[in-house]
Amino acid sequence: MKEKIIALMEEVLNVPAGTVTEETTMNDLEQWDSLAHVMLIGELETRLGISIPLDEAVEIVSVREILEKAGERM
Repeated sequence: MKEKIIALMEEVLNVPAGTVTEETTMNDLEQWDSLAHVMLIGELETRLGISIPLDEAVEIVSVREILEKAGERM
């Protein structure tokens, strides 16, 4: 699932494959702005069935946090 999440993030953020890693944060990618963040959370739910409550979603700033919310163990 981790690979699917990262691939989806790269697609939504429109960055080349291999750009997003577990260590990537919002500060690392200018494409990961607030609008992209909302789109990303929506696509995670729509396409992968990963539901993150809004109050938690707004606090996420890294790929690692998304993976943790999705239930991926690091």
